[in-house]
Amino acid sequence: MSLLFNTLPATARVAPTPFQVAFPKDQLVELETLIKLSKLAPPTFENSQPNTQYGVTKDWLVAMKEQWLRSYKWKSSQERINSFPQWTTEVEDLTIHFVGLFSRKKDAVPLLLIHGWPGSFLEFLPILDLFRQEYTPDTLPYHLIVPSLPGFTFSSGPPLDKNFDTFDIARVLDRLMKDLGFEIGYVAQGGDIGSRIARTLAVDYESCKAVHLNVTFMGRPEGITDDHLDAFERNGLERFKNFQTTGSAYAIEHGTRPSTIGHVLASNPIALLAWVGEKFLQWVDVPLSPDEILESITLYWLTDTIARSIYTYRQSYPPPAIPTANEPRWYIKKPFGYSFFPMELAPLPRSWVETTGNLVYWSQHKKGGHFAALEQPAALKGDLVGFVEQVWPGIIGQK
Repeated sequence: MSLLFNTLPATARVAPTPFQVAFPKDQLVELETLIKLSKLAPPTFENSQPNTQYGVTKDWLVAMKEQWLRSYKWKSSQERINSFPQWTTEVEDLTIHFVGLFSRKKDAVPLLLIHGWPGSFLEFLPILDLFRQEYTPDTLPYHLIVPSLPGFTFSSGPPLDKNFDTFDIARVLDRLMKDLGFEIGYVAQGGDIGSRIARTLAVDYESCKAVHLNVTFMGRPEGITDDHLDAFERNGLERFKNFQTTGSAYAIEHGTRPSTIGHVLASNPIALLAWVGEKFLQWVDVPLSPDEILESITLYWLTDTIARSIYTYRQSYPPPAIPTANEPRWYIKKPFGYSFFPMELAPLPRSWVETTGNLVYWSQHKKGGHFAALEQPAALKGDLVGFVEQVWPGIIGQK
């Protein structure tokens, strides 16, 4: 572990176990063998469409399989991951893995960065890298905590003997932040499922003092029309409509038959590549590089993440779905910041988003999609810093 940024605050109530990523050679050999033996579907009309309207093409899958075997090196990914300080700790009988950059400044602001599906802690490594290049442990203005959600990568769970959902995740993450010494409070940031968790933290937990999101899933607010929207905002609503119509079948499968799809994807690495790789191609502004996609897929495979990471979708099925952000129960009364990226799955207008909370910070970008932390790390970092600089002094001043 890097000796930099790894000193926890004196107020920490636990002593987390330092962690390094390492997989036995036989596990890597097994993955390579399974990739080699995995069959591909024969050519079809659907998998031959270059616009990918029916999903990933056979040509793409053939090329990615070849790159996975011939040129992608997990060792390089592992070394990059291990260049960041990591730990595990126990919360409610769960082992929670997290990456962190800890400051030595007494007034450093704790920031909780929450990933979603099919993401992982990998999403936030580019932002952490920007922070560690800009600051030293003595000058870093923030503590940055990136947990692996229960069920993802090196975190255990969810439990086998009881239901577990985003409300439980929020409770676990709040306890994690308090255990790490942040009773004074913290700021939460989230996208995808992380946005639901962050909203829950802001609404239900006093210790979460402010929240910054880069997506909000909601219906049309009462009394809001499209009359005032510009072309940019109208395009965003059209993208959301298209996603609901042609891009959300995976979510229905996750929510209604998570056991079945979990078995399928956990049995074959090429199946996993097709299912998850599609999202890294279609939910973005510019497709992620093959190595970025293969890094995430390899980590999912080696940690047996896929079958145990899709449980949160069950909250939306059968209807009624999990309460959407514009219901009064989920209104954020605390300071609320938002980053708009045009190729998000739900790039909703400001007039919609501001009905869901005390929106005090809004930043609208011309590039970027659903994986904003990966696609536009400098932009998201800048927004988060700007939001915190605006709201945190007032929060501390109220104490």
